[in-house]
Amino acid sequence: MCAHVLVAEDDMNQAELIRRYLEHEGHTVRVVHNGRAVVEEHHRDRPDLIVMDVMMPVMSGLEACRVLRAESDVAVLLLTARSTEEDLLTGLDLGADDYVTKPYSPRELMARVRTLLRRSRASVGPEEQVLSAGPISVDPARHTVLVDGARVECTPVEFQLLRALATRPGRVLSRTQLLERIHGISGYITERTIDVHVKNLRRKIEPDPRRPAHLVTVYGVGYKLVGSGRAG
Repeated sequence: MCAHVLVAEDDMNQAELIRRYLEHEGHTVRVVHNGRAVVEEHHRDRPDLIVMDVMMPVMSGLEACRVLRAESDVAVLLLTARSTEEDLLTGLDLGADDYVTKPYSPRELMARVRTLLRRSRASVGPEEQVLSAGPISVDPARHTVLVDGARVECTPVEFQLLRALATRPGRVLSRTQLLERIHGISGYITERTIDVHVKNLRRKIEPDPRRPAHLVTVYGVGYKLVGSGRAG
């Protein structure tokens, strides 16, 4: 699963370490050292994945993520020394797909890279059909989401979350079940991660995200996708 990976890290030693491990796994790697360079490099040569430190000069990783999400669904993995849950969820709220907290082992980072690339390139069988729930259509083969016929750009994690819910419209999936579908079993990810991704999805697919009619909360249980109905 070779990919073009853009690494953004202002610590030169860390950047070199990440580059060597990624190249060892067969990836093509480009390294930059600030958030503005991330945006510029993304415009020049669209990478498959961006591995980006949060604390960088010129433009932070969070601000770069905000800019990228206004124009792209490229997979983004954040590296952060901020270990509080609120800090981590801020990155996800801005559209990051995943995060790794410092200090981390290179093996851990490579495992997360493989998982994220696998989600970005999730293969489907020829028999898998378009999934629908009211005005929402999820096409696994083309990796597209339509709402009332208009295409909606989703990040890899958002797409897999919506795909899991659309597979059984009207059926409730718990946060734990959704975590297993999109992240696998991981001690680094909490159930609140799902809530952030759901909030971001609602901004894209709901007429009124404050009163969701399609991606509905079932309090104390989890979430379900319905064709129409009252706000959850």
